[in-house]
Amino acid sequence: MSMQGWIFDLDGTLVESLPGIAASLNRALILEGHQAYTHAEVRCFIGDGIEMLIRRALPNSSESQRAQMLSSFRADYSETWQQGTIPYVGIIELLRTLRHRGDKLAVLSNKPHAFTVRIVEALFPGQFDIVLGQREGIPHKPDPAGLWEILRDPQWNCTESLLIGDSVMDVQTAQAASITAVAVTCGYYDRSSLQATQPTHLVEDVGDLRGLM
Repeated sequence: MSMQGWIFDLDGTLVESLPGIAASLNRALILEGHQAYTHAEVRCFIGDGIEMLIRRALPNSSESQRAQMLSSFRADYSETWQQGTIPYVGIIELLRTLRHRGDKLAVLSNKPHAFTVRIVEALFPGQFDIVLGQREGIPHKPDPAGLWEILRDPQWNCTESLLIGDSVMDVQTAQAASITAVAVTCGYYDRSSLQATQPTHLVEDVGDLRGLM
C-alpha cells in the first residue's frame, strides 16, 4: 500500500475555534476601549494570521494601537483558548484511522507557531508527525514555503500528499506545490469562494474525508 501524507489546516478544518478567537478578541477590544464584534463579523477576519486579524478588527488604527491590541489578544488567548476550541465531530477518529494505516500526518497553520503547537498537543496528542504554525521569517499561506518544508522533511517520505483546509489560501498553497488540494466547506470560507479556486476535491465534512482514503 502506498503511503499518503495528510497535511491539515487547523482553524476551521481540525477544530471549531471561532468561539475562542472571538471571545478573546472582544475582551481585548473592550480592554483597549474599542467596540466588540459579532461572531459572524469575526469569522470574516480570521485565516490570514494574527496580525491580519487585528488589522481587520481595527482598520483605522495606528501601528502602536495595533501593537497594543496584539499584545492584549495574545495574553488573553493564551489563557482562555480551551474555552472555545473544539475538535470537529469525527476528526479524532479519522486521525487515529489514518495513523493505524501508517499514513503520515502534519498540521500547517497561519496561527502563530506557539499557539498551533500548544493546541495540537492538547487536543490531538501524539497524532501528528510535523506541526508548523506561522513563524517569524517564514511567509504564511498561500506562500508554499511552509508546505515545502513538510514535503522535503526526510521523515515525510510519502508517495502522495494532500493539503486539507477550509480556506482559499489552503487551496492556493496546495496548487503552488502541485499537490492534491482538498477544500472543506464546514469551516470559515463560503462554498462558492472555495469552488472558484478549483480544488482537487470539495468535501462537506469528516465523513467525506474518509471517502478520500
